[in-house]
Amino acid sequence: MARPKVPLLSRERIREAALTLIDRDGLAELSMRKLAAELGVQAASLYTHYPTKDAVLDDIAAGLMARVDPSAFDQGWRIGLTSWARSYRDALVRHPNFVAYLAAGPGTRDENLRTADAVHGGLVSAGWPPREATMIGAATRYLVMGATMGSFSRGFVDDIQVYRDRYPHLEQAHLLRAKADEIDAESFELALSAFTDGLGLRFDAIEKERARRRRARSGSTESG
Repeated sequence: MARPKVPLLSRERIREAALTLIDRDGLAELSMRKLAAELGVQAASLYTHYPTKDAVLDDIAAGLMARVDPSAFDQGWRIGLTSWARSYRDALVRHPNFVAYLAAGPGTRDENLRTADAVHGGLVSAGWPPREATMIGAATRYLVMGATMGSFSRGFVDDIQVYRDRYPHLEQAHLLRAKADEIDAESFELALSAFTDGLGLRFDAIEKERARRRRARSGSTESG
């Protein structure tokens, strides 16, 4: 029997083609019709595997989030947070056009909720108050999302004259594109380090306040 000219469809092949389209053309341009054309099939063939475009997007989101690793909180909140943030960025940085779909929040996707649960539990177990842990998780997401939705360095052109005459403090800006990956990665590390350093000061203050309250309770008990 001769092989079919078009490889058989699978959910994995559909997801890969959809993500290729999103990476190339943007999230708003994805449709089941365009996805079918990319795969060389009729749109009706896709519905055997996915009932809607949102179902495709949800599966892509699940696959990306499955790469995010929140398991290092047993080594302390700072290592856990840093490791989680790095793996989060690594999972998303190659797909900036898809980040907007993930930015709305965990929703009901199991992979998102498992990660959120692990992060929140790790922070609370390390001594962060639940409200602070919620805000730290949210702030880390903001940091990662901002670092993956676009490249600062690639926003510049490589023509020296564009910047030299009118923007004297940007006289080296034309060199940024050539080192975009390096600069973007190091900029993320700088922001992450500054963030965790600030959290360290905040955590120390929380611990001091706890110690003060324990001493106050102890003194009250002794005087009673």
